[in-house]
Amino acid sequence: MIPSFLRTLSAGALLLAGILIAMPPERASAQDSGALQINWEVRNRFRLFREERDFLLHVENARNRSILAAEQSLELQSEGRGWARNMVNRLCIDLQGRVNQPCTRDNTKENYLTPIDHPVTVRLVGAVPVGATCAWSFDDGDGPQQSTFDCAEPINLRVRYGKQTVATVDVSSGSDPTQRVQTEIQVRDIFVAGLGDSIASGEGNPDRPLALSDEGFCFRSYLGTAGAQYYRPSRHGFKGGRACEAPDTLANWQRYSALWFNSPCHRSLYSYQTRTALALAVRYTHIAVTYLPLACTGASISDGLLGSQRARECPPGKTGVCNTSVNAQVAELREALTAAKKRQPDRTLDLVLLSVGANDIYFSGLVADVIVETATERALFRRSGVMAAVDDSRDALARELPQNFVKLREALKPLVGGDLSHVVYVSYANPALAEGGVPCRGGKAGFDIHPAFNADPQRLARVSTFVDTEFLPQLKGLATCTRGALCRDPEADRMTFVDAHQAAFADHGFCAHSGNDPEFDRSCFAENGQSFNPDIVSAASQPMLCGRGASEYRAYLPRARWIRDANDSYFAAMTYPQGLPAASQPTDIHDATWGVLSAVYGGAVHPSAEGHAAMADAALPAASTVLGLDAAPPNVTRGFLPQLLPGAQQ
Repeated sequence: MIPSFLRTLSAGALLLAGILIAMPPERASAQDSGALQINWEVRNRFRLFREERDFLLHVENARNRSILAAEQSLELQSEGRGWARNMVNRLCIDLQGRVNQPCTRDNTKENYLTPIDHPVTVRLVGAVPVGATCAWSFDDGDGPQQSTFDCAEPINLRVRYGKQTVATVDVSSGSDPTQRVQTEIQVRDIFVAGLGDSIASGEGNPDRPLALSDEGFCFRSYLGTAGAQYYRPSRHGFKGGRACEAPDTLANWQRYSALWFNSPCHRSLYSYQTRTALALAVRYTHIAVTYLPLACTGASISDGLLGSQRARECPPGKTGVCNTSVNAQVAELREALTAAKKRQPDRTLDLVLLSVGANDIYFSGLVADVIVETATERALFRRSGVMAAVDDSRDALARELPQNFVKLREALKPLVGGDLSHVVYVSYANPALAEGGVPCRGGKAGFDIHPAFNADPQRLARVSTFVDTEFLPQLKGLATCTRGALCRDPEADRMTFVDAHQAAFADHGFCAHSGNDPEFDRSCFAENGQSFNPDIVSAASQPMLCGRGASEYRAYLPRARWIRDANDSYFAAMTYPQGLPAASQPTDIHDATWGVLSAVYGGAVHPSAEGHAAMADAALPAASTVLGLDAAPPNVTRGFLPQLLPGAQQ
């Protein structure tokens, strides 16, 4: 249909003016690069960010780059301190996981889950005559808004959510005929939720890493003798007792913790889920992304997604009260969606990013079985149930996980309109492969942060084989309704499955090394597993054998390994989990239990920020396809206006 402003044009006028062009901007540009067009894009379209400068940093670093390459660029720009360290305080979701309603974004109050409008920038592009004047009109059906500017000036406005706005511009330049260009603006706001476990939450990558002291901090071992002490780097700023004979409170120690987007769940802005949602907003200029992260470290399907779970830790607060329980993720999502639909009945959940299943088969117990070497610790861990053998995991994989997946599928289906293809299941990668997929050899390298650790080669090989040949194939079958998975309707129950990143991880396991690794790592993390000073007298002031200060470590620099080892876990996060049962809570921060947990509960054997970026690179095409974002863009029309005769109406 010819737009109304051209209906009165005579056939002769149209012939003189040229052919009316109506095609997508990209095609129009390809055929007629000089033609005038209206370009528009949504500003600060990753709505989790309150300030546009944070979004623009990612836009700039994403130009002609993969998500991984952009992450590496940002890591170098930040000198290894990480791009999220300041952004984490400028979000529409607070550090307790509460959505800010309203959220003030770029000085405008917005409802986060149900926006009523979006900020848009409109520009005239193409062969714009120098000094031309543009008379703009924007009409969303409630009457046009009109203004006139120099054509070189961009126009900023807010357009109504769910309504089409017709943008029209009349371009005047001296005696040349006035040209009119018109396009349609309609922002698609995509609601994305992130669900799952520690791989989904971003465990291992605190938004603001721990600041380390160059001095030592004493831990006891389980042997309990005076000689069973060892020193590791302390926390910067901690003024309490660093010797084992000088106990201090956990509250005092926690004041100097790493900072997470959400401490109870160790949610991180570096997670592949956040990076995928952010990449959608960066790549597609006509959408906005409303992202709700709910994944929680330690989650299983039963305890985490469908039921509540224990928190990992609590941020220091004024009340001093630690809520050790986290609500079920599916219930939280259902509540958020219900509240959104009350305000906007047509609001839908467009995409779910999901990774879960590892905790259902006791994967952390397998890790403990591999890395804990000494008999005393092995006996204690086995007795407390935090160590598992491959046979235990194999049994859970065969019996419990398939049944749990059925329950999860039924819980998610109503939230995505009955179509589980909108659930993008991103699988795990084998963390113990390097140099062309060869299993890591094991040993103390990367694990000498605790005297009892040593990655046993035989147990490591056994777990690696189990992961590759049994666990990962079974997960794929469960998500895609193959391999005998229990699916009532395979077509509707099949999730969108992503595992393209697994091949890349085969060269970047926890044992991968490169001459381009950070200098501190190469100098101070010894391949023979002797990185720390064993003399408890001198280690109190200098715990590193390399003679350098631990404060030089940088969690966010490019490395060959995309998997955090235990040394990385301690140096980046040094977590003292507070969600443990009361009987397991040590009363002394120098306790042997804290020594073990501080080395693993900050993300040992979890992807680094680079690993998460590689996962996001794999997830992005699947998410784009599910959302249909690569379809042809809206049409644009262009034409010349005739010289109006007296009395003629436009």
